[in-house]
Amino acid sequence: MDTIRIHPEDNVVVALHDIDKGQSIETGDKAVTVREKVGRGHKIAIRDIPKDSPVIKYGTRIGIAKEEIKTGCFVHTHNVKTALSEEAEYEYDPVINKLPEIKGRTFMGYRRENGKTGIRNEIWIIPTVGCVNSIAENLVRDNQDLVTGSVDGLHCFTHPYGCSQMGDDHATTRKLLAALVRHPNAGGVLVLSLGCENLTEEQFREELGEWNDERVKFLTCQKVEDEMLEGRRLLKELSAYAGKFRREDTDASELIVGMKCGGSDGLSGITANPTVGRFSDRLISIGGSTVLTEVPEMFGAESMLFNRCRDRETFDKAVAMVNGFKKYFTDHGQVVYENPSPGNKAGGITTLEDKSCGCVQKGGSAQVVDVLGYAEPVKCKGLTLLSGPGNDMVSTTDLTAAGVHMILFTTGRGTPFGAPVPTVKISTNTALYEKKSNWIDFNAGTIADGTESMDEAADRLLDLVIDIASGKLTRQENGEIRGIAIFKDGVTL
Repeated sequence: MDTIRIHPEDNVVVALHDIDKGQSIETGDKAVTVREKVGRGHKIAIRDIPKDSPVIKYGTRIGIAKEEIKTGCFVHTHNVKTALSEEAEYEYDPVINKLPEIKGRTFMGYRRENGKTGIRNEIWIIPTVGCVNSIAENLVRDNQDLVTGSVDGLHCFTHPYGCSQMGDDHATTRKLLAALVRHPNAGGVLVLSLGCENLTEEQFREELGEWNDERVKFLTCQKVEDEMLEGRRLLKELSAYAGKFRREDTDASELIVGMKCGGSDGLSGITANPTVGRFSDRLISIGGSTVLTEVPEMFGAESMLFNRCRDRETFDKAVAMVNGFKKYFTDHGQVVYENPSPGNKAGGITTLEDKSCGCVQKGGSAQVVDVLGYAEPVKCKGLTLLSGPGNDMVSTTDLTAAGVHMILFTTGRGTPFGAPVPTVKISTNTALYEKKSNWIDFNAGTIADGTESMDEAADRLLDLVIDIASGKLTRQENGEIRGIAIFKDGVTL
C-alpha cells in the first residue's frame, strides 16, 4: 500500500513511503498520477482543490488552499494556510461510543500506606529552589549504595525556580513541586531547601498538607553545618522506609496513564496516535484511567473531544480550558496558530489543524469524564483532559504532577527525553524504530507497513504497559534520562 485515505470525505491521501513523480497511486475509486516527488507522511491531492477551498483530512478541514491544487499535486505549506482564528463558538452535541470488551488485567505494583499504588519504588530529591540543584545532584551521585533491595532508584529533579517569582508563578511552582512529593512512584522523598528563598520550607509544608514523616524528610541547607552528611543521614532513613515495600498483584483499574506526542510527523495521526487511542479505550474498559493534555494542540480539533464530554458541566469546563489557553496566547500578543514546528512540517504536518486532528487521536473514543487545571490530581476513572501547554518537558511534568504512573509518548522524529515517571516512546514509523532503538520502546510503524492491524498493535501496547507497570524498564529509564520543567508566565525578579 502506497498511501492511506483516512476518511471517505478526504480530498488528500497520505504517503506511507516516499513516492516518485509520475508514479500511479490507487485511492479507492480511481488511480492518480503523482505530479511531483512526495515524502513519507506528506499529502497528495486526489481531486482538484480550488483556491480558497478546504483541504480535508480526517474527514475535517485542516486548512484552506492558497492556490488551485491540481489532482496529484503535493499538498503542504506552500499551497495551504490555516483556517484557525482566536474566535470560535462551540455547541454541545453529545456522542457516546461503545468501548471494546477486554478481559481484566493485573500488574505488580507497590501499595502505599495511603491506599494509592505506585509502579516504581524510588527515592526522589525535590529541590524547592534552583540554588540547591548541584547539592541535590551530588547527593544522588554519592548515595547510590542506598539503592538496594526493593528500592528502584535515587533521583533528583532540578529546576531554576522557587525564588525571584511572584504571584501565580510562585504559586504554580509550589503547587507543582508539592504534587511531585505526593507521587506514589516515590517510596521516599527528600525536600531540599536553601533557607532564604521565596518558597520557604514553611510555605511548602502548608502546600503539602498532611504527609508521613517517615516517607517525607526536609533538609534546609543553611540550617546545618554539612548538608552532604545530613542529606546522607536522611536518605538512609528514607531508603530503610521505602525498602519495606514489595510488589504485589494489583488490578489494572488502578493504573493512570498519561498520553503525549512530540516530534510528530505525517504518520502520527495514522499509526501511533490512534494506537494509543485504542489502548486508552482498552484500559478504560477495564476500569483504568488515561490523561490527555497539550491544549494548544487541540486547537482546530477540540470539537472531537468536546462532544464526548459526559455532561454539560464537563463540556463547559473543556470549552473554558481551550478558551483560557487562547486568551493566554492573545494576552501575550501571539496568534493561536503559530504551530507546527519545523520538524513537524518536515515530517508532513502542514497546519495546526492538521497537527491537532492527529494529536487528539490519542484520546480514543471514550467519554471525557473530567477537566483539570495545571498540576491538579486525577479524580475520576476514565479519560481526563488536563490543562497544559504542548511543550514536551512542561506537559509531561504536568502529567506527572497529576498523578500518572507512566506516559505514552508518540513520536515520528524521535526524542531521548524522559519525565520523572517511565516515559514509553512509540514510533510512528519502522525506520525510526530501527534507527533509534536506544530511544524507542514500541513500533507502531507496523500498521503503515501492513504487518499488523491497529487492534493488534493496541493489544500489544496494553501488554507492554502491564509489563512496565510491573517493573520492566523503559529505554529512557535505562538511559537515566529524567527531568522536569515548570510552567512560567510572569516576571522574574
